[in-house]
Amino acid sequence: MTYSPNSPSPLLTVVVATNNAGKLKELHELLLELAIEWVRVSDITGKPFSVVEDGETFEANALIKAQAACRATGYVALADDSGLEVDALGGRPGVRSARFAREHATDSENNQALLAALQGVPEMSRSARFRCSLAVVSPFGNEPLLTAGTCEGRIGFEARGEGGFGYDPLFIVNEFGARTMAELAAAEKNRVSHRGQAVEHLRPLLTRLIAQLSQQLEERA
Repeated sequence: MTYSPNSPSPLLTVVVATNNAGKLKELHELLLELAIEWVRVSDITGKPFSVVEDGETFEANALIKAQAACRATGYVALADDSGLEVDALGGRPGVRSARFAREHATDSENNQALLAALQGVPEMSRSARFRCSLAVVSPFGNEPLLTAGTCEGRIGFEARGEGGFGYDPLFIVNEFGARTMAELAAAEKNRVSHRGQAVEHLRPLLTRLIAQLSQQLEERA
Protein backbone atom coordinates (compact mmCIF):
# COMPACT_ATOMS: atom_id res chain seq x y z
CA MET A 1 0.00 0.00 0.00
CA THR A 2 1.27 3.49 -0.79
CA TYR A 3 -1.69 5.48 0.50
CA SER A 4 -0.79 8.07 3.13
CA PRO A 5 -1.99 7.10 6.64
CA ASN A 6 -2.62 10.81 7.30
CA SER A 7 -5.28 10.94 4.60
CA PRO A 8 -8.93 9.89 4.89
CA SER A 9 -9.81 6.23 4.38
CA PRO A 10 -9.33 5.37 0.71
CA LEU A 11 -12.43 5.39 -1.45
CA LEU A 12 -10.77 3.57 -4.33
CA THR A 13 -7.89 1.18 -4.93
CA VAL A 14 -6.01 1.81 -8.17
CA VAL A 15 -3.41 -0.54 -9.60
CA VAL A 16 -0.53 1.12 -11.39
CA ALA A 17 0.63 -0.78 -14.47
CA THR A 18 4.35 -0.59 -13.80
CA ASN A 19 7.22 -2.40 -12.15
CA ASN A 20 9.05 0.93 -11.83
CA ALA A 21 9.10 2.02 -8.18
CA GLY A 22 10.09 5.55 -9.22
CA LYS A 23 6.96 6.02 -11.30
CA LEU A 24 4.73 4.64 -8.54
CA LYS A 25 6.31 7.02 -6.00
CA GLU A 26 5.89 10.06 -8.26
CA LEU A 27 2.25 9.29 -9.04
CA HIS A 28 1.50 8.78 -5.37
CA GLU A 29 3.14 12.10 -4.46
CA LEU A 30 1.37 13.97 -7.24
CA LEU A 31 -2.08 12.67 -6.25
CA LEU A 32 -1.52 12.46 -2.52
CA GLU A 33 -4.67 14.39 -1.62
CA LEU A 34 -7.02 11.96 -3.37
CA ALA A 35 -8.59 9.18 -1.30
CA ILE A 36 -6.87 6.47 -3.35
CA GLU A 37 -4.85 3.45 -2.28
CA TRP A 38 -2.08 2.98 -4.86
CA VAL A 39 -0.75 -0.52 -5.48
CA ARG A 40 1.21 -2.20 -8.23
CA VAL A 41 -0.18 -5.03 -10.33
CA SER A 42 2.35 -7.35 -8.70
CA ASP A 43 0.84 -6.54 -5.28
CA ILE A 44 -2.41 -8.13 -6.51
CA THR A 45 -1.16 -10.90 -8.78
CA GLY A 46 2.05 -11.81 -6.97
CA LYS A 47 4.15 -11.63 -10.15
CA PRO A 48 5.83 -8.87 -12.19
CA PHE A 49 3.62 -7.01 -14.63
CA SER A 50 4.38 -7.73 -18.27
CA VAL A 51 2.65 -6.70 -21.49
CA VAL A 52 3.73 -6.21 -25.09
CA GLU A 53 3.95 -2.46 -25.70
CA ASP A 54 3.54 -2.41 -29.45
CA GLY A 55 1.73 0.91 -29.80
CA GLU A 56 3.19 3.58 -32.05
CA THR A 57 2.45 6.42 -29.63
CA PHE A 58 2.77 7.00 -25.89
CA GLU A 59 -1.01 7.25 -25.62
CA ALA A 60 -1.53 3.91 -27.36
CA ASN A 61 0.96 2.17 -25.08
CA ALA A 62 -0.51 3.74 -21.95
CA LEU A 63 -3.94 2.45 -22.94
CA ILE A 64 -2.57 -1.02 -23.75
CA LYS A 65 -0.94 -1.25 -20.31
CA ALA A 66 -3.95 0.10 -18.41
CA GLN A 67 -6.31 -2.34 -20.14
CA ALA A 68 -3.98 -5.26 -19.43
CA ALA A 69 -3.60 -4.31 -15.76
CA CYS A 70 -7.37 -3.93 -15.41
CA ARG A 71 -7.98 -7.36 -16.94
CA ALA A 72 -5.31 -9.00 -14.78
CA THR A 73 -6.60 -7.62 -11.48
CA GLY A 74 -10.22 -6.54 -11.87
CA TYR A 75 -9.32 -3.15 -10.38
CA VAL A 76 -9.33 0.34 -11.80
CA ALA A 77 -5.91 0.65 -13.46
CA LEU A 78 -3.66 3.57 -14.25
CA ALA A 79 -0.81 3.35 -16.73
CA ASP A 80 1.89 5.79 -17.67
CA ASP A 81 3.81 5.68 -20.91
CA SER A 82 6.50 8.27 -21.18
CA GLY A 83 9.76 8.87 -22.91
CA LEU A 84 12.28 11.19 -24.40
CA GLU A 85 12.24 12.77 -27.85
CA VAL A 86 15.54 14.21 -29.09
CA ASP A 87 15.29 16.47 -32.13
CA ALA A 88 18.80 15.69 -33.40
CA LEU A 89 17.82 12.00 -33.46
CA GLY A 90 14.59 12.54 -35.37
CA GLY A 91 12.49 12.11 -32.23
CA ARG A 92 14.24 9.01 -30.96
CA PRO A 93 14.26 7.21 -28.59
CA GLY A 94 10.52 8.00 -28.32
CA VAL A 95 8.37 5.01 -27.41
CA ARG A 96 11.54 2.93 -27.18
CA SER A 97 13.02 5.12 -24.44
CA ALA A 98 13.11 2.33 -21.85
CA ARG A 99 14.89 0.01 -24.28
CA PHE A 100 17.04 2.43 -26.30
CA ALA A 101 20.29 0.57 -25.57
CA ARG A 102 18.73 -2.91 -25.66
CA GLU A 103 15.76 -4.85 -24.34
CA HIS A 104 15.62 -4.69 -20.53
CA ALA A 105 18.35 -2.05 -20.49
CA THR A 106 19.28 -0.30 -17.26
CA ASP A 107 18.98 3.46 -16.88
CA SER A 108 22.76 3.73 -17.01
CA GLU A 109 22.94 1.76 -20.27
CA ASN A 110 20.28 3.92 -21.89
CA ASN A 111 22.00 7.10 -20.78
CA GLN A 112 25.32 5.91 -22.20
CA ALA A 113 23.63 4.94 -25.47
CA LEU A 114 22.06 8.38 -25.72
CA LEU A 115 25.37 10.16 -25.11
CA ALA A 116 27.00 7.97 -27.77
CA ALA A 117 24.24 8.73 -30.28
CA LEU A 118 24.73 12.46 -29.69
CA GLN A 119 28.51 12.44 -29.83
CA GLY A 120 29.69 15.50 -31.76
CA VAL A 121 26.27 17.21 -31.64
CA PRO A 122 26.72 20.80 -30.33
CA GLU A 123 24.73 22.20 -27.41
CA MET A 124 22.49 24.35 -29.60
CA SER A 125 21.30 21.23 -31.46
CA ARG A 126 20.58 19.04 -28.42
CA SER A 127 16.98 20.18 -27.84
CA ALA A 128 14.65 17.51 -26.46
CA ARG A 129 11.46 16.96 -24.55
CA PHE A 130 9.94 14.46 -22.20
CA ARG A 131 6.41 13.32 -23.07
CA CYS A 132 3.99 11.49 -20.84
CA SER A 133 0.59 9.93 -21.51
CA LEU A 134 -1.64 8.64 -18.74
CA ALA A 135 -4.54 6.24 -19.15
CA VAL A 136 -7.07 5.10 -16.57
CA VAL A 137 -9.30 2.10 -17.31
CA SER A 138 -12.21 0.94 -15.15
CA PRO A 139 -13.61 -2.60 -15.03
CA PHE A 140 -17.11 -1.13 -14.60
CA GLY A 141 -17.66 0.15 -18.13
CA ASN A 142 -16.60 3.76 -17.63
CA GLU A 143 -14.92 5.51 -20.56
CA PRO A 144 -11.09 5.41 -20.39
CA LEU A 145 -9.44 8.59 -19.13
CA LEU A 146 -6.54 9.90 -21.24
CA THR A 147 -4.26 12.87 -20.55
CA ALA A 148 -0.80 14.02 -21.65
CA GLY A 149 2.00 16.38 -20.64
CA THR A 150 5.36 17.60 -21.95
CA CYS A 151 8.54 19.16 -20.54
CA GLU A 152 11.00 20.98 -22.81
CA GLY A 153 14.74 20.90 -22.34
CA ARG A 154 18.02 19.76 -23.84
CA ILE A 155 20.47 16.88 -23.42
CA GLY A 156 23.64 17.59 -21.48
CA PHE A 157 27.09 16.17 -22.08
CA GLU A 158 27.33 14.29 -18.79
CA ALA A 159 25.03 12.88 -16.13
CA ARG A 160 24.43 15.15 -13.12
CA GLY A 161 22.26 14.77 -10.04
CA GLU A 162 21.13 11.95 -7.77
CA GLY A 163 17.35 12.31 -7.97
CA GLY A 164 14.77 10.91 -10.35
CA PHE A 165 15.32 8.00 -12.70
CA GLY A 166 15.67 7.20 -16.38
CA TYR A 167 17.16 10.03 -18.44
CA ASP A 168 16.72 12.62 -15.65
CA PRO A 169 20.49 13.05 -15.05
CA LEU A 170 21.03 14.05 -18.70
CA PHE A 171 17.92 16.19 -19.23
CA ILE A 172 18.52 19.89 -18.61
CA VAL A 173 15.19 21.57 -17.89
CA ASN A 174 14.71 24.85 -19.79
CA GLU A 175 12.83 26.43 -16.90
CA PHE A 176 15.74 25.83 -14.51
CA GLY A 177 18.63 27.06 -16.63
CA ALA A 178 21.52 24.61 -16.35
CA ARG A 179 20.04 22.17 -13.83
CA THR A 180 19.13 18.63 -14.85
CA MET A 181 15.88 16.96 -13.87
CA ALA A 182 17.89 14.80 -11.45
CA GLU A 183 19.17 17.93 -9.67
CA LEU A 184 15.69 19.26 -8.89
CA ALA A 185 13.94 18.87 -5.57
CA ALA A 186 10.86 16.65 -5.72
CA ALA A 187 8.49 19.63 -5.51
CA GLU A 188 10.33 21.41 -8.34
CA LYS A 189 10.25 18.35 -10.55
CA ASN A 190 6.60 17.65 -9.90
CA ARG A 191 5.71 21.24 -10.85
CA VAL A 192 7.37 21.20 -14.29
CA SER A 193 7.70 17.56 -15.31
CA HIS A 194 5.83 15.91 -18.15
CA ARG A 195 4.28 13.51 -15.65
CA GLY A 196 3.30 16.37 -13.38
CA GLN A 197 1.57 18.14 -16.27
CA ALA A 198 -0.30 14.98 -17.29
CA VAL A 199 -1.40 14.42 -13.69
CA GLU A 200 -2.72 17.98 -13.42
CA HIS A 201 -4.98 17.25 -16.38
CA LEU A 202 -5.96 13.88 -14.89
CA ARG A 203 -6.79 15.08 -11.36
CA PRO A 204 -10.31 16.47 -12.07
CA LEU A 205 -11.15 13.49 -14.30
CA LEU A 206 -10.05 11.03 -11.62
CA THR A 207 -12.00 12.92 -8.94
CA ARG A 208 -15.09 12.67 -11.14
CA LEU A 209 -14.49 8.94 -11.70
CA ILE A 210 -14.30 8.32 -7.94
CA ALA A 211 -17.67 10.07 -7.54
CA GLN A 212 -19.19 8.06 -10.40
CA LEU A 213 -17.98 4.74 -8.99
CA SER A 214 -19.20 5.63 -5.51
CA GLN A 215 -22.66 6.39 -6.93
CA GLN A 216 -22.70 3.14 -8.91
CA LEU A 217 -21.86 1.16 -5.76
CA GLU A 218 -24.60 2.93 -3.81
CA GLU A 219 -27.13 2.14 -6.54
CA ARG A 220 -26.16 -1.53 -6.50
CA ALA A 221 -26.36 -1.80 -2.69
